[in-house]
Amino acid sequence: MKKLRRTLSESFRRVALKKEDGGFDEICVSKMSTRGCQGSDSLFRPLDSIPEERRARVQRTQSGFEPFDKHTSQVKRVHSENNACINASGSNTHAESPKLRRHSSPSSVSPTSPKFGKVDSYEKLEKLGEGSYATVYKGKSKVNGKLVALKVIRLQEEEGTPFTAIREASLLKGLKHANIVLLHDIIHTKETLTLVFEYVHTDLCRYMDKHSGGLHPENVRLFLFQLLRGLSYIHQRFILHRDLKPQNLLISETGELKLADFGLARAKSVPSHTYSNEVVTLWYRPPDVLLGSTEYSTCLDMWGVGCIFIEMIQGVAAFPGMKDVQDQLERIFLVLGTPSEETWPGVHSLPHFKPDRFPVYSAKKLRQAWNKLGHVDHAEDLASRFLQCFPKKRVSAHTALQHEFFNQLTSKLREISDMSSIFSVASLKLQPESNIANIKTHSKGATCGKH
Repeated sequence: MKKLRRTLSESFRRVALKKEDGGFDEICVSKMSTRGCQGSDSLFRPLDSIPEERRARVQRTQSGFEPFDKHTSQVKRVHSENNACINASGSNTHAESPKLRRHSSPSSVSPTSPKFGKVDSYEKLEKLGEGSYATVYKGKSKVNGKLVALKVIRLQEEEGTPFTAIREASLLKGLKHANIVLLHDIIHTKETLTLVFEYVHTDLCRYMDKHSGGLHPENVRLFLFQLLRGLSYIHQRFILHRDLKPQNLLISETGELKLADFGLARAKSVPSHTYSNEVVTLWYRPPDVLLGSTEYSTCLDMWGVGCIFIEMIQGVAAFPGMKDVQDQLERIFLVLGTPSEETWPGVHSLPHFKPDRFPVYSAKKLRQAWNKLGHVDHAEDLASRFLQCFPKKRVSAHTALQHEFFNQLTSKLREISDMSSIFSVASLKLQPESNIANIKTHSKGATCGKH
């Protein structure tokens, strides 16, 4: 294992110095699950039936990753310290951080300019946060003067490059979409691996903190559309994000939403027998994973979408478990009903399911649990399609984009390219948020780590 990590570390050193992204030493595997979410049949088919250029390319490794702590007290929702693209200080950066566009190619740089892939190509401006294996800095490119986020990962001689970093870099190198954070550069030295991302000034968690009590319905619509747009893109490439939460959804000053923090992401074609069930922060973890299932598809991400959707509308987390997995499941079943073999075929065979373990709850209308869903046209119906205990019943990202909830958006959004922002469509913009929070509603739940 140590030898493998050292070998992979050396591959980063070689790749970082290339002018053109040739990709890592990657493989395609023709065997994969064809099971998917409702409406996703066209998205999931054997890899050997897909054109070579569309196949997901994955890093040649089957290693696991570092799971987060199981204890709810340690899964309290906090701002992600390892998020590479946010202003962790929370200071006002509006005047100094215009939206970062794709920087110019190396070929347009003068011969005397610093080269990409070099430490001295970037200037560190301030420290944004620090995690267990990485420190994040706000920085500036000396090549084009643009603001960047520098995720500096510490390497240990005996361990080499952390696999979470390998996954994040290898997946992001092949993803080019307006709603996915852009990886500009990779810098590898003996001591560190630095991932250079576009700089985005905040995230959805901080945005909801600032505008408590629920977001403007039109802004919810725009944020959700962008989230589904980004997910549909990666799901069609057989990639699961696996860690959807507000902290990992970056928000630019113009309202662009970008999927970030792909450290736990997994290409669906990786030849691994199972996935760890320690994947998603507790509040956004679906019941099948909570019950010990290790066989899942894009349906995992769609549960998280439903939780985030409700949180944006209601102003509080959908299922803020405070104790343990048992408590988390009971909160879910209290609203959606305790599952049975009739409502969820195969639930009795899941490792942690015992029929006498949970009270028998009947399913409620979602607006009974989250009243603001009833104030927004079609919101309750769409939320119910995301929040299905039986994974196969969850709507896919591709199908959700066609839901009536988005009928008010211009049809021109269906015509823009993957790399185009939705705000490139004339007249689309965020609406002013009302900061008049419903104090009673807000005090009954937790949001962004506040209780």
